[in-house]
Amino acid sequence: MENKKALIITYYWPPSGGSGVQRWLKFAKYLSRMGWEPYVFTPENPSFTIQDESLEKDVPNTVEVIKFPIWEPYHLFFKIQRLFGKKEVKQSDFISTGKKSFFQSVSSWIRGNFFIPDARVFWVKPSVTFLTDFIQSNHIEKIITTGPPHSIHLIGQGLKKKMPHIMWVADFRDPWSEWDLLDTLSLTSWARAKHRRLEHEVLSQADKVITIAPYHVKRLAFLGNRQVDLITNGFDEEDFDKIEHVRNEKFTIRHIGVVDELRDPRPVMNALKGMLLGNQILADTIAVEFIGNVNSAFKSFVEQDNVLSQITRFISQVPHSELLEIYAQTDLQMLVLAHTAIAPGNLPGKFFEYLASGNPILAIGPVDGDAAGVLKETNAGVIHERDNEEDIKSSLQTFYSDWEANKINAERNISKYTRRELTKQLVKLLS
Repeated sequence: MENKKALIITYYWPPSGGSGVQRWLKFAKYLSRMGWEPYVFTPENPSFTIQDESLEKDVPNTVEVIKFPIWEPYHLFFKIQRLFGKKEVKQSDFISTGKKSFFQSVSSWIRGNFFIPDARVFWVKPSVTFLTDFIQSNHIEKIITTGPPHSIHLIGQGLKKKMPHIMWVADFRDPWSEWDLLDTLSLTSWARAKHRRLEHEVLSQADKVITIAPYHVKRLAFLGNRQVDLITNGFDEEDFDKIEHVRNEKFTIRHIGVVDELRDPRPVMNALKGMLLGNQILADTIAVEFIGNVNSAFKSFVEQDNVLSQITRFISQVPHSELLEIYAQTDLQMLVLAHTAIAPGNLPGKFFEYLASGNPILAIGPVDGDAAGVLKETNAGVIHERDNEEDIKSSLQTFYSDWEANKINAERNISKYTRRELTKQLVKLLS
């Protein structure tokens, strides 16, 4: 009889929020329903900025969650930051491609060159020691590591070394050595080489490697000279089965999630401004909302603009349960993909919730990328290159006209992106 025990090793777990945590939370939920016995190993005292206690309802009673202490330098960093009289820097302000303050430059250089692959690396050795006994005493034969943070994969590597008989699956929710975030950390050539070496070890030693987008499948297969499997992110149909759309008094455009210098919505905002200039009647019937962590530079750009500041609201993080209600009151979803070399592989978790919401999607990113492929396949919206302001403006006008005419959105065939179907793919791979 097949051993159906699996240990999921993840940094992000409720009450951590954001779309990253949901991938393995939902896998654990549906694995439990498919006769599996998932265990979850996660930090007891992690340092994350987004909290969402509403996600805890999705943790099945059958899942044993093991919380293990972690030491991270972030706490030290925030103490030093206060010592220098700095106001609290948001995570989105760190991702800077332009001019950085002295404090930003020094801290990102230290983060990039001292803590490899990341600042959670101090958790690796104690976790391997603890989990070796835990795995043996619970007769677990399959382990899954999910990164980022990519130091989590080093725990898998350490366990595989000690217990070669276990099956180790490494899940890449983002690339590693080619991750766009690394380009913002002032890495030395030595640090880059170490990232590549560690990545190659993980890719060559894991029994299975999975990732979230076709583009990343190709890149990781090339870097590791091996087969890589695709299991995309998705949506939980149980979250959306009670959604009833409400037509708003104003045409409401919403962006959910992080805004930083890599994910910059200015192309959409500039196109909107072009639409509204000299047309107060139109300006009175359009509303834009950004929900989530927004960097200071973009906020200032909007607040200092006479036209955009009148129609735009910023709302900090809301629980996922409330977000589902917000989807029902949205007329257009704005998706901004990171403007980097790996943009073709951008398939963020929220994109699949956008699909499930039934709302039309206006995306900014590569027109030949993976997100563009899904949009075309599902007929769920349009995508434009970020410098194509005229076409962005034209699409905005079309979406507005459809809203005005109360045009019903077409049904979408998105069943293959449900968490249930994706878990079936995972079960096949684990078996």
